[in-house]
This record gives sequence, structure tokens and C-alpha cells, in this order.
Amino acid sequence: MKVIKTQVGIIGAGPAGLTLAHWLKKHGIESVILENRSREYVQARVRAGLLEQNTVDIYKHLGLADRLVREGQEHHGVYLNFDGKRIRIPFGELTQGRNITIYGQQEVVKDLTDAWLVGGGELYFEASATKIEDFDTASPKIHFEYQGEAGVLECDFVAACDGFHGVGRKTFPKGSFNEFSITYPFSWLGILAHVAPSSEELIYAYHQNGFALHSLRSDKVSRLYLQVDNDDHVDNWSDDRIWEELSIRLGTEGWTLKSGPIFEKSITPMRSFFTDNMQAGRLFLAGDAAHIVPPTGGKGLNLAVADVKHLVDGFVDFYKNNSMKMLDNYSTIALKRIWRAQDFSNFMTTLFHKQDEHGSFQYHLQKAKFDYISISKAYATTIAENYVGLPFEAFE
Repeated sequence: MKVIKTQVGIIGAGPAGLTLAHWLKKHGIESVILENRSREYVQARVRAGLLEQNTVDIYKHLGLADRLVREGQEHHGVYLNFDGKRIRIPFGELTQGRNITIYGQQEVVKDLTDAWLVGGGELYFEASATKIEDFDTASPKIHFEYQGEAGVLECDFVAACDGFHGVGRKTFPKGSFNEFSITYPFSWLGILAHVAPSSEELIYAYHQNGFALHSLRSDKVSRLYLQVDNDDHVDNWSDDRIWEELSIRLGTEGWTLKSGPIFEKSITPMRSFFTDNMQAGRLFLAGDAAHIVPPTGGKGLNLAVADVKHLVDGFVDFYKNNSMKMLDNYSTIALKRIWRAQDFSNFMTTLFHKQDEHGSFQYHLQKAKFDYISISKAYATTIAENYVGLPFEAFE
């Protein structure tokens, strides 16, 4: 049996696990990462592409932002459409210079993986964590399988950054947490296309046919979404039908949507989930293992990185000061931002998705919110602050 020893055992080589490993290394704290998928699979997963100001600042601080700065696209605002009327929320102007950067999550993972391995960090791909034991003691153990053999990772702490279906959350004792979830009555049909973006900034659009979003990945690749029924299938959507519907839903007077070859299509359910306890003994959850938000607010990756920030604070306090105080308060601290992000994500989702008949009471409530955004600097500022990410000190 293979036995590995380290200070922090990390399950999952997504943004949360990799960011945590790099940040701990900066403080001289050792860690080992176990990832049940292959390197190729992890680096090919297309996920969110919106980085908050906090997240960009963290990667710059860690010396991991060279390609992000070079290839990422900083956005200073966002467009909101309602029934063909378009307004703009100017981020920097309303938040004292805070903005967002468009840079694919898979690119973040590539950068962090490359840097970790080049720096000699231990990362075991296709190493499936099967059980976490003794997490209520000072010597937790992660049992795993690697290359057909059983292994044990002995550590001081376990950071489960292993997603919704991972072993981390499943290990928590029954009765030690409550779960909250919402399944929305619609999904997103997302596409990637070889075509230059039709807008220099994102466009969120309500239309009587349903929601649409214009995003991008680079100056040559566009990322776009359409609201569809939960039981819909990509086979029902030809390329021509997708472009026609996007043009209708995103359309405003004098603006034209560019079309091009679609090279990826997928349907993503819209849901919210989180647990109100992210720690059990010396086992801690971070990222999707603890919470999922609908992508409307762009908070998924950014919440994971925020979790890591609080974990790092706690681990540094322990190893430098022999104190568990900050780790013991991890859930309390992290949940403040998670609740805020859940609320904002729900707000953006319910504002722009068609939920009832066009012209219904629900529709007029949505329109009233949009109309208020267009005339109230205070309301627009609220959206801008949440969108670019509130500073960490706001929750202290």
C-alpha cells in the first residue's frame, strides 16, 4: 500500500484545490493533491469564464496571472436588455475601479496545473479518493486508489475541493448540516462558436421567447446561451435555429449578431445548492463541494477562490500561531459571502428569465426592476458591486 504524508491533503484539482495548494506553498505549508479524473479531462472541462476583481488580484499576488493578464479581457461594464431596450452598467465608475476579466476556467486550471507541476508539486491524476477517516482527530487519512493500487494520504487537515458528487461532503456526519436547494424550471443551451464577439461586453437579455446571454472567450471565440426547457435536447437545435433565436432575443435597434461555425453545444440545468456547514473536525469543504449557484451571476469559480482565501487564513494561523480559532470559524466567515452570492445569482436569474406568460404579473414585476435599474444609480451600483465581487473586508 502506498503511503504519502503531508500537512494538507487536497481532494480535487479544479480551481479551488489548485489555488489552495499554490497559496499554501507561498506560506511554506506542504500539500498533496488527489484528482480522480485524468489531466486531459480536467483541463478540457468548459466552465465559467468570468473572474471577479478579487480573483484576478489573488492570482496576481500568487504570481500565476501572466497568461491571464496577457490573454484575458478586462470588462468595465455589462449590457442589460429587456424587450429590446438596452442599458449599460459601468462597473469601474460605480465601484471605484473594480472590474471583471473574461478568461476561461479551463485556462485557469491549465495555468495552475502547469505551474504546480513545474514547481515540483505533488498531484496524482486518476487517483480516486474512496474514504476519509479519522477527520475528527489530529491525524486524518484519505484512502485512495491509484494505478490499480490502494493508497493512503496521511495529513493534518483534509480540504475537500471535489465537487458536488465528491467524497468530502458525503463524509460529513448526519445531522451536522442542513442543505438548501432550488431547481429552476429552465435550463441553458450553451454554445461555443468560431466567430468574433458581436459586443465588447456581455449582454443579458429578457425576451418573450426566453432569456439569452452573449458572452465570449476570446477575440475569435464567442460563448452564447439560450433559455430552454429542462427536458429539451441539443438535437432539437440546429445551428441555423440557434443563431436565429439568439438574434431575436438579443436584438436591439441598430445592432447585429455575428454568426459562425458552432463547435460545441450543451444543455446545463439551472440550480442553486449549498450546505450551511463546511467543516467537520479537520475536514473542510470548498467550492462546488459546498455550494452551487446558477451561472447567471458568474459566481461559481469566484466563490471557490473566496473559500480558499478563508482556508488559507486559517491554515496559516494554525501553522504559524498554533491556533485553531480561524479554522473553527471557517464556515461562519465563508457563508456570509455565499449567502450574498446566492441572493445575487437568484436575483439575476429571476430578473432575466421568462418565468410566466409575457405580460403577466410576474413579467411586470421583472420589467419594473429593469426600469428602476435604468433610472437609479443606487440600484445600478448594487448590481455592479455584486457583479465585480465585494471586497473581502466587506464581510469582516
